[in-house]
Amino acid sequence: MNSEEKSGYSIKLTQVIEQFQLEEVTNCSRLNEIEVTTSDVNRPGLQLAGYMDYFGNDRIQIIGKVETHFLLNMSPEERLRKLRMFFAAGFPCIVVCRDLKICDEMIKVANEYQIPILKTKEITSRFLSALISYLNLELAPRITTHGVLVEVYGEGVLILGESGVGKSETALELVKRGHRLIADDVVEIRKVSDKTLLGQSPEIIRHFIEIRGIGILDVKTLYGVSSVKVQDAISLIIHLELWDERKTYDRVGLVDQYTDILGIQIPSLTIPVRPGRNLAIIVEIAAINNRQKKMGYNAAQVLNERIMRDINKGIL
Repeated sequence: MNSEEKSGYSIKLTQVIEQFQLEEVTNCSRLNEIEVTTSDVNRPGLQLAGYMDYFGNDRIQIIGKVETHFLLNMSPEERLRKLRMFFAAGFPCIVVCRDLKICDEMIKVANEYQIPILKTKEITSRFLSALISYLNLELAPRITTHGVLVEVYGEGVLILGESGVGKSETALELVKRGHRLIADDVVEIRKVSDKTLLGQSPEIIRHFIEIRGIGILDVKTLYGVSSVKVQDAISLIIHLELWDERKTYDRVGLVDQYTDILGIQIPSLTIPVRPGRNLAIIVEIAAINNRQKKMGYNAAQVLNERIMRDINKGIL
């Protein structure tokens, strides 16, 4: 693949605040400088009790009902001492959930160490889940590649190939047939789990497609909002290449092929291109066939089993 891998991502804390509409309780002068570098988060029960070993100070700290009541049951002096020990370790921020009361000692220590305290009305477990999902996506390992991503019958199909082989034209024909465009020319691919790759378009060219001889087209404007999608999981990769008479192409499909992207094996096919081949229909059939395989049915294997059965019976 002709791609460029990027790693070591971070996002501004202000992006997290905007995404979840968090209220800033303290007046932190360095708020715009703070970055979040990990999708791991922490509920600091042990740390508030004074146990600071193995503390990950790069994580957002989440305060819920249990932590709040634990602090409120302390004397003001002990609370101040434990909070100073906790804040001295340094971390991006604290988020207090359920609109719970924030003790004066926490605000005082937060201002001393210039660590922001944020607040949300969300239930702790719900906010925790949403935050981790958001950070997993924003901080995921990623690459960019030259290709086209379309959703065909619910399958995210990444179409790759040399420039001019017909990727964009195939995508446009698929859109006309009722499928959805996700990205043309540049596809950003993120590894959001050990099994899932999400693909999307850079925002600046989102929903645009380039057709040689015509120019740039806005697919959403031409075909409506139902013709586009922001992102999708990549289920199948199709390599388009000009037909090579010297090359033998797979005609049966017994041996599954895969392409490795960010350590994940994605089913892939190589489709030869020459005049007269309807690539849009071929991509549709490939997507349906890939879906059938995931559901446990492989037509090539079924045919092979029938042939082997008849050979064993002496029919063939």
